[in-house]
Amino acid sequence: MSDTRRRVKVYTLNEDRQWDDRGTGHVSSTYVEELKGMSLLVRAESDGSLLLESKINPNTAYQKQQDTLIVWSEAENYDLALSFQEKAGCDEIWEKICQEDEKFLSEVFAQLTDEATDDDKRRELVNFFKEFCAFSQTLQPQNRDAFFKTLAKLGILPALEIVMGMDDLQVRSAATDIFSYLVEFSPSMVREFVMQEAQQSDDDILLINVVIEQMICDTDPELGGAVQLMGLLRTLIDPENMLATTNKTEKSEFLNFFYNHCMHVLTAPLLTNTSEDKCEKDFFLKHYRYSWSFICTPSHSHSHSTPSSSISQDNIVGSNKNNTICPDNYQTAQLLALILELLTFCVEHHTYHIKNYIMNKDLLRRVLVLMNSKHTFLALCALRFMRRIIGLKDEFYNRYITKGNLFEPVINALLDNGTRYNLLNSAVIELFEFIRVEDIKSLTAHIVENFYKALESIEYVQTFKGLKTKYEQEKDRQNQKLNSNRFRRDAKALEEDEEMWFNEDEEEEGKAVVAPVEKPKPEDDFPDNYEKFMETKKAKESEDKENLPKRTSPGGFKFTFSHSASAANGTNSKSVVAQIPPATSNGSSSKTTNLPTSVTATKGSLVGLVDYPDDEEEDEEEESSPRKRPRLGS
Repeated sequence: MSDTRRRVKVYTLNEDRQWDDRGTGHVSSTYVEELKGMSLLVRAESDGSLLLESKINPNTAYQKQQDTLIVWSEAENYDLALSFQEKAGCDEIWEKICQEDEKFLSEVFAQLTDEATDDDKRRELVNFFKEFCAFSQTLQPQNRDAFFKTLAKLGILPALEIVMGMDDLQVRSAATDIFSYLVEFSPSMVREFVMQEAQQSDDDILLINVVIEQMICDTDPELGGAVQLMGLLRTLIDPENMLATTNKTEKSEFLNFFYNHCMHVLTAPLLTNTSEDKCEKDFFLKHYRYSWSFICTPSHSHSHSTPSSSISQDNIVGSNKNNTICPDNYQTAQLLALILELLTFCVEHHTYHIKNYIMNKDLLRRVLVLMNSKHTFLALCALRFMRRIIGLKDEFYNRYITKGNLFEPVINALLDNGTRYNLLNSAVIELFEFIRVEDIKSLTAHIVENFYKALESIEYVQTFKGLKTKYEQEKDRQNQKLNSNRFRRDAKALEEDEEMWFNEDEEEEGKAVVAPVEKPKPEDDFPDNYEKFMETKKAKESEDKENLPKRTSPGGFKFTFSHSASAANGTNSKSVVAQIPPATSNGSSSKTTNLPTSVTATKGSLVGLVDYPDDEEEDEEEESSPRKRPRLGS
């Protein structure tokens, strides 16, 4: 039984671009001495004659199509194809072809990174890889994936890291093209490589930092290479193409890496060109090995300051008084514009990473120095950066802007622009109009309180008058709220006072006329010996029989309190409470001044006091006692 797995038909492409059938046979991969390498052989199944003998050439671009077809070109206008009966046979031969490719690619990488390789040879090898990657774009997706995975496994990224740092402009340019193919294929693959690399290498030689340095050092007057590299960097830091799995979040890991290891390299030209610190400039020049024409040197008016009522509005008159000197270099301005574009992208797509960096480096203040540039496109880039920050409507950013008085360079630029109606004018007006429309209260108050005097003459738009109106409306609203809260507090306090006053009066109605006294000590409540107690008890019982109530007037009675046992024990009646000291040995009541009788009346009719013939002395004392205050309404 024949091996159907390797059964194939051989086709060649004729001049009419039609496939001609050359016969059916069985394919094998064998080393052919005459060809000095592994070759594909097809022998006819009918007579064993040789239908095909083709050396597997690493320079040849093989394509696998439709799972059972391998196509390639051996010479110009000479295309070949093997059509397999089974997929398994196609996969087997395809693997052997790729193995030969891998051997070849390994040799190429070794030569590419070898310092002994001469410049011409290295240039040839890099261009070969560039063309190889370009051709891969014509492959089927699965074949293209296999190709780039093979390149990654063989070490294409470390190789690029070396050749991109070489002085040869053509080599660097070709290496950049190869890098762009890799980033386009799989940004995650590149990110994974650089994060692993960071654990073993210094920041200066990291692949991404090499890419950033190449962007900064682009000698092309139009910065064509820098523009291409900036686009690749934006792809790599774009959270939209970052993966998130249950065990790993690529976004957080890579952004942490980028801001810790790479952001300082990206912002170095910006911070240096807006710095007055000579040491900082010298460090940058030495580090990046090239000469800069510094774009702007900020004046002292850009030093840290906070707005206050003492700021003179007359000082805000534009660059004629407070401007910086900007010996602008066009190429440098273009580069800074690219960096600002990338930073603006970070503001839009990153969260706390860029916010922390901006505030820690006071980055917005440095960016706004570029508002003084003679190149309008650069001033617009600086303004766009601030506009994106304000567009987030983040109060942390708003406080940073107001505390640092960072509207001043923007307003200076507007006033410097005068009456010219141009793109800069429109962009500045749009920024303030956004603040007005979105009613960002903290920024509105800051602008009106600190800059309105300088802006009120601008009447061709209603933006600034609108900001003033918003400010005044908010101020009125706050005052009304304050007054309303005060009125509610006052009304509530009045109600509480009235309620307290009535409660106090009601309490006073139920209080005793005589202030309560301390409760007698237990030893004062009873006689010292039992005999005296019994004598006193008998005397009290005889008096109780005599002390009966007597009518004094129709329907009215007065009561005196007999020294009963209940009184002696401190019990109370419902309408009248009497606290009587213990009886003495002669049966009379004790009349010590520190134990007066306490009487409490209810809210009913006042009960009168009745005199008994034998209590004249007590009546005299009663008349001298304090009188109760009249009740409200009596």
